[in-house]
Amino acid sequence: MGKSTVGRMLAEALQMPFYDSDAEIEARAGAEVSWIFDVEGEIGFRDREEQVIDELSLLDGVVVATGGGAVKRLNNRQHLAARGIVIHLDCPLRRLMARTRKDKKRPLLQGNDREEILRKLVCERAPLYAEIADYRFISDEQSVKAFVDQIVSKLRADQVVN
Repeated sequence: MGKSTVGRMLAEALQMPFYDSDAEIEARAGAEVSWIFDVEGEIGFRDREEQVIDELSLLDGVVVATGGGAVKRLNNRQHLAARGIVIHLDCPLRRLMARTRKDKKRPLLQGNDREEILRKLVCERAPLYAEIADYRFISDEQSVKAFVDQIVSKLRADQVVN
């Protein structure tokens, strides 16, 4: 289960609008993320992502799913942490491997050793997520509905949402 699927279902459960930062970037650019990476490189993509996250994080009462690398930029971390509740969807490496096995749309995973690339990305990003996350949930074998129900229950127990 991916961030967009979980985000969409979470937004529905909380009766809030849903935004996916990658989808917003693609809509504004008129091109897929992979094309943006090819033409502008990762820095160009991250510049676009930073602008979109700045704008989306200013909205009230919404659920926003960001790309996994969004936390690499300090401005993104600051905006997300200061302007909302940050939920880190953590996934074991073996599940990430299975989920991305046939994925051709993730530019950073197109190298020869996908497992090593994923391991490096997880190690690089984990401390950044820990720095800003209000909540951390581990997505593994449960259904998307059960996972979202777990998140909603915790948010409601903490009186973060109605």
